[in-house]
Amino acid sequence: MPTLSFEGETHGEIVVKVRRWLASLEGEPSGQLTPAEAITQGAEVTKEALRVIASSAPGPVAQSDLMKALTTMGYKATDASADALMSSLDGIEEATGGSVVRQVTEAGRRAAWEMNATIAKQLLRSLRP
Repeated sequence: MPTLSFEGETHGEIVVKVRRWLASLEGEPSGQLTPAEAITQGAEVTKEALRVIASSAPGPVAQSDLMKALTTMGYKATDASADALMSSLDGIEEATGGSVVRQVTEAGRRAAWEMNATIAKQLLRSLRP
């Protein structure tokens, strides 16, 4: 009988992992991430990296109170940073009606397109004799 398990320090982390797994069953998400989704996913990746680093330490070190405390501090710092970014983003959206976030997103898309065009031109130049 197949089994599936999720690990996490808190209930919230497990819920996030379950949601990510369920979303992966539905296929790739369409479109770009919203700024809030990008912040949340960045925080999740950071916490997962902390967990991997802590678990890769030799047994006695990985189980030490020091390693557990450092990992917990990393989780708290990541959560505090994500919360501060989300609060700032909410404040900017509230103050501007979301126009600044839209403008930055559109500028980012233009920059990516322009960068791709520049790279394509350089590639074409390098292919010419």
